[in-house]
Amino acid sequence: MTGIEAIDPVQADDQHVTVGALQHSLGFLMRIAQLRVYDKFYARFADSDLRPGEFSILWVIHLNPGIRQGRLAQTLNIKPAHMTKTIRRLEDSAMVARHVPDADRRSVHLRLTTVGEDFVAANEAHFFGVNAYHDSDLTPDESRQLAGLLMKYCGFAPKETT
Repeated sequence: MTGIEAIDPVQADDQHVTVGALQHSLGFLMRIAQLRVYDKFYARFADSDLRPGEFSILWVIHLNPGIRQGRLAQTLNIKPAHMTKTIRRLEDSAMVARHVPDADRRSVHLRLTTVGEDFVAANEAHFFGVNAYHDSDLTPDESRQLAGLLMKYCGFAPKETT
């Protein structure tokens, strides 16, 4: 033998998969990135019953006490039926309180309970901090650049004036 091992063609195919033009597809790349973030999220928050997206809901309610549930769903691009289900789950966990004003029985206003406020305070650093679960192979500058581009793409960045 020459010291070079023969590679089984089936094994070689399993080791490297070509994705072709998908590697340039924004939708594909964002979906793969989302899956990576979710894997890290579940690893970081394994001890809690928190699901991806729920901290975002709690955070926005924290920043906007009394926000209408429909406005929250619209802001976070969550379907109303799914938002209702999630709010019920957070309400059952004693983190969110719903209020239906007498003047507008179709409107539901949300605020965090003491349990919810305590949870947000206890987990803010885990979610946003230096050692947060969303670390990657990117440098801090690259992470800021990617976040800025995603904010622009998602409509959260201020509009540029010319």
